[in-house]
Amino acid sequence: MVSHRAPAFPAIRQILLVFFLSGGVQTVNVTGPGEPVRGTLGSDALLSVHYASFSTDLPIIRWQLRRDKPLTVVQSFGTDVIGNLRPEYRGRVRVFANGSLQLQGLRLADEGTYEVEVSITDDTFTGETSVNLTVDEIISTPRVVMETSAVLEHTEAFTLNCSHANGTRPTYSWLKGGKPLANDTRLLLSPDHKSLTITRVKPQDDGIYLCLVENPVTSVRSTPVRLTVYRRSSLYFILAAGGGFLLVTLVTVCACWGPSKKEKQHNLPSSVKYVDQNRTKSVDPHEERPAPSVSQAPVTAPPPSHGPQIPTKPMVPPPRAHKPRPSPGLPAVKPAGDSKPVVKSGALQQP
Repeated sequence: MVSHRAPAFPAIRQILLVFFLSGGVQTVNVTGPGEPVRGTLGSDALLSVHYASFSTDLPIIRWQLRRDKPLTVVQSFGTDVIGNLRPEYRGRVRVFANGSLQLQGLRLADEGTYEVEVSITDDTFTGETSVNLTVDEIISTPRVVMETSAVLEHTEAFTLNCSHANGTRPTYSWLKGGKPLANDTRLLLSPDHKSLTITRVKPQDDGIYLCLVENPVTSVRSTPVRLTVYRRSSLYFILAAGGGFLLVTLVTVCACWGPSKKEKQHNLPSSVKYVDQNRTKSVDPHEERPAPSVSQAPVTAPPPSHGPQIPTKPMVPPPRAHKPRPSPGLPAVKPAGDSKPVVKSGALQQP
């Protein structure tokens, strides 16, 4: 009869477990969050860890930022900071009793992998772990940019662009009527999905569009925009109706337009008509008229007619010719051109 012996490994495991629990070997166990910490630019971030030890002594905690050469962020005895901090971390770091680190006023340069070491003087081993931190800027509200809000069917291509001012690591997606859009035979997305191009536009492309922009700390939608697709038959009807309306408008304006009263007065001809009771005579104000004789009475202006009043100059007769009288004791002087003989002292003399 063959006897079977139980393996000795379970017994050894139990012995080792009792040995560790009794304090034969003291260790420090440090655990981290296991996933990246998402930080927002300008806000605070907590790199949460927890350590366990059988010792009641305060731990020495050291945080480093992994670079080509590790960069010490802070070192503390318990929660008390040891030594001087680097200028970029002064007033921005805080260490908690469980080993966690808080960074205040995050900067983009704070992004990276942080390593923490926790050691106790009585312990033989040092516990350590790492935490990944990302820092992102909040995305500003995006907007959809397009050349026009209306397009004719069968248009070769029409493009919508998603634009925003701020934000890091953005990802773009498009929605139509609240449903996401993907690459299709007619719907083409740019490699970064920032632009949407509709080829061979059809009536079913009419609708409400918007873009969604996301990053690790933000998810923002743009203001919805409407794209209207007109059929070509509708375009012909609109053009015909618009042409008829334009023609009626032009006819109405031409019929109602006429010169004003001031324009009529301004555009009167230089020849002014004087109306007499019996006849109408056209008189040119620039024409030279013969002077009336002495016996002729001056011409008076006719009475005003019912037409527009036109100011005229009164007709003034020319002055009478003045003949000089001879002074007493002097012979009379014959005027020029007078062929009559002059009688002096009863004798007839020829001039």
